[in-house]
Amino acid sequence: MSVKLYDFPLSGHAHRAKLFLSLLDVDAEIIEVKLAEGEHKLPAYLKMNSFGQVPVLDDGGVIISDSNAILIYLAKKYGKDYWLPDDPERAAAVQRWLSVAAGPIAFGPAAARLITLFGAPLNAEEVIDRAHSILTIIDRELSDKPFITGDQVTIADISLYSYIANAPEGNVDISQYTNVGKWLHRIENLQGFISFPKSDVGLRKSA
Repeated sequence: MSVKLYDFPLSGHAHRAKLFLSLLDVDAEIIEVKLAEGEHKLPAYLKMNSFGQVPVLDDGGVIISDSNAILIYLAKKYGKDYWLPDDPERAAAVQRWLSVAAGPIAFGPAAARLITLFGAPLNAEEVIDRAHSILTIIDRELSDKPFITGDQVTIADISLYSYIANAPEGNVDISQYTNVGKWLHRIENLQGFISFPKSDVGLRKSA
C-alpha cells in the first residue's frame, strides 16, 4: 500500500517529514493541503489529525500526525538503526533535541518566520532573541562534533534543520554561527537531500 504525506510547502514541520522520506528513499505521494482554503479544518482531515495541522503521514492506512512522531515512525520502519538508536543513552540524546525542535526552535526561529510570512501577531524582538539564544547553544554543541548528537546523523538533525536553514526569513541572521553553518552544509550534502523552499521575506528580501 502506498505512502502519502499531507504537506504544505512553506511549513518547516512538513519539510522535516518530506526531507526524511527522501533521505530514506521512500516513495511517497505528496498531497498539498490548501490551508488558505481551510482544507485542514474539514472533517476528513480532522479525522486524521484532530489538531488540524500539517504534516500527516498515511502509510497504507496507518495514520501518523506530528512531524517528530512521523520521524520516529519512519526511522523505526524504514531507516537504519543510526537514525534512532536503540541504545538508551543515545536514544535519550536524540529525544532531547526533538524536544528542542518542538520547543525553543518552534518558539524562536519558526515563530519569527511566522511574522514575516504570515503576519502572525507576535513580538518580533522577543522571538528573534529566543532564536539567537537557542542558536548560540546549538552552535556551541556543534563545536566538537559534526552532528547534534555525535559523529552520526540522526532524526534529531532532521528535526532541527528546516527552521534553522530558513531562519533568515524571520530576520534571524545565522551568519555568525560558524558551526551551525557547517552543520547545515553536512545535512545538505546527504544523499537524497531536498531543500526547504526559500521565500523572499525577512533578511532574504534584500539579499
